[in-house]
Amino acid sequence: MHRRATLRLAAMACAALCAQLALPARAADNYPTKPLRLVVPFTPGGTTDILARLLAQKLGEALGQTVVVDNRPGAGGNIGAEAVAKAAPDGYTLLMGTLGTQVTNQFLYARMPYDSAKDFAPVTLVANSPNVLLTNATLPVKSVAELIALARQRPGSLNYASTSTGGSPHLSGELLDSMAGVKMQHVPYKGAAPAMTDLLAGQVNLMFDNLPSALAQIQAGKVRALAVTSPQRSPILPDVPTVAESGLPGYVVNSWFGLLAPAGTPSALVARLQQTVAKVLATPEVKQRIEQLGAVPGGDSPAAFAAVIRADTEKWARVIKSAGIQAQ
Repeated sequence: MHRRATLRLAAMACAALCAQLALPARAADNYPTKPLRLVVPFTPGGTTDILARLLAQKLGEALGQTVVVDNRPGAGGNIGAEAVAKAAPDGYTLLMGTLGTQVTNQFLYARMPYDSAKDFAPVTLVANSPNVLLTNATLPVKSVAELIALARQRPGSLNYASTSTGGSPHLSGELLDSMAGVKMQHVPYKGAAPAMTDLLAGQVNLMFDNLPSALAQIQAGKVRALAVTSPQRSPILPDVPTVAESGLPGYVVNSWFGLLAPAGTPSALVARLQQTVAKVLATPEVKQRIEQLGAVPGGDSPAAFAAVIRADTEKWARVIKSAGIQAQ
C-alpha cells in the first residue's frame, strides 16, 4: 500500500514537472497576445533608429501585433538598455542593441546600471554596417592621407563628432588617432542627427557615422565621404576607399545592430523571435532596403550573436584600455 502511494505521488510530481516544462512551449505557441515594445537607446534618425523602425513594421506584420519603437536616448545608450534589462522577461520588451550598449560602455563608465553579459538574452544580429569618415566643405582635405597630414601640422586643433562616447563611431576615431599617431578632439553627441546638424553647420570638422544614417547626406553632396571603416569597400559607395587602403593597413571597425531580450526570457520565445526576424530579414523587400543603406542583413542564431558580442568584448577592451578612453 505504501509503495503504491509512493508511486502515485511520484507520477503526480512527474506530471506537474512535465506541465511546467511545457509552459514555455505553450507560451511561444500563443505569443504574442499584445503589442511589443522595441527600445532604441538613441535619438530618432540614426542608424539604430532607422533599422529598428524597418524591423518593427515588418516584424509586427509577421507576428500579427504592433511593434512600438520607443526612443530612450542618453548616457551612451545606457538609459534605454537599462530599461530593457529591468523589464519583465516575457518577450514583450526588446532592445535594439549596439556595440556601445553591449560591449564598450562597460569599460567606459565607472558605474553601469546593468551587466551587459548577464542581463540580456541575445536574439539575433539584425545588420552589420561599416562606419564612414565624413568632412564638410570647411576642411581642405579630400583623403585620409591629407587628413593625417593636416592633423600632424595642427595637433589637437581638429575635432570629430560621433553619436556617443564609446560607440563604434567614437572608437573609429580613437583607432585612427592611435594607428596614425595623431590627436584629434572627440565631440560626443546624443545621436547621429544632432551630430550631423553640427557637421553641416561647420561646428565640427569631421564626423564618424554609421553608413546607413549618413548615406542620404553623402548622396546629396552635403558632406564628403573620405573612407569607410570596413575591410572592403561598400557596394553602395564603390568610389570611397577603405581607411586601410588609404594608408593605415589593418584598420577595421565593424558596427553592428542586434536584437536582445531581458535575461530569463524563455528560450522558446527567444527562438520564436529569432526565427521570425530571420524570415523578415530574408524577404527581398527588407534585404534590399538594408543593402541600399550600405549594411548587411543578419538573422543568425542567438548563439552566433552571442559569439559576436564576446569576440568584440575582447577586442575593444584592449583598445579602450590602451587609449585611456573614459566617458565624458
